Amino acid sequence: MDLETVRTFVVAADAGQFQEAAAELAITQQAVSKRIAALERGLGVRLFTRTARGATLTIDGQAFLPHARELLRVAERAVTSVRAGHRPLRVDIIASRGAASGLMRAFHRAHPETDLDVVMLLDIETAVAAIRSGTIDASFRAVAAPGRPLPEDIESVRVIDEPLQLLTGPAHALAGARSVTLARLAGHRIWMPGIVPGSEWAAYYDDLVAEFGLTIEATGPNFGSDALLDTIADTPALATFMGERTRLVWPAGHGLRLIPVIEPTPVYPHSLLWHRDNPHPALATLRAHLAATGTGHDAAGTWTPDWVTPR
Repeated sequence: MDLETVRTFVVAADAGQFQEAAAELAITQQAVSKRIAALERGLGVRLFTRTARGATLTIDGQAFLPHARELLRVAERAVTSVRAGHRPLRVDIIASRGAASGLMRAFHRAHPETDLDVVMLLDIETAVAAIRSGTIDASFRAVAAPGRPLPEDIESVRVIDEPLQLLTGPAHALAGARSVTLARLAGHRIWMPGIVPGSEWAAYYDDLVAEFGLTIEATGPNFGSDALLDTIADTPALATFMGERTRLVWPAGHGLRLIPVIEPTPVYPHSLLWHRDNPHPALATLRAHLAATGTGHDAAGTWTPDWVTPR
């Protein structure tokens, strides 16, 4: 059903005259008559009774009018949903408890008027494809993994370097340390079952292992953060890395210890990715917010892989 024809019907019904409807729609009276006639043929009923004083709705016209108004309202909502500034900003944060989630919560607190859709995509190829197709507006990632440069139409900016900490149970050999050097971690088993082969965070930890001679194990099924915390609490031989901004809660009886890692401090580099031609005004607002609240990167005494984008 042609929406302009439906709009013409509604305007004519409100005006009571085809001539007035034509003036409001900036078309000829003959065009109004043709549109109404086409709509009547499509519906198989008469919608107006023509009189010397104008046009009045038939019983069928009266029945159709409220539905015609709703059709126009639905069409307007559909257009508004994708109009720049009206569609929610859709951002990929990878995980609900990670640093990117905290950054977006802070943005929402600072800009509660901005509508947001938050999604979680697993790998960087999926995220980049979603940005390029317009499925999402932005994604938080570590870029760019070795041998996988970003496409030329994808922009990125480094927004935060997140220090890694060592998480141990109460009986671990390092549980009482106030800090631990990377050199001292050599020979200790670090268990991280959530590492996905081929992901950017797998590339990060591969370089960390190669640089400092660490032992990181990704064996066993990944049952989630709760199972990881239970295992670390109960197994003196295991520890794990956790980002400083990762928000996890565990029972007090676990006795878990978070220990700063130093000399150097490995930091996980979070960047924001977006398409260079994305016009969404809230994207610019998000970028400005991150630029104003960021803590910088590549500080003295920190480590990141050589392939991390230095900006």
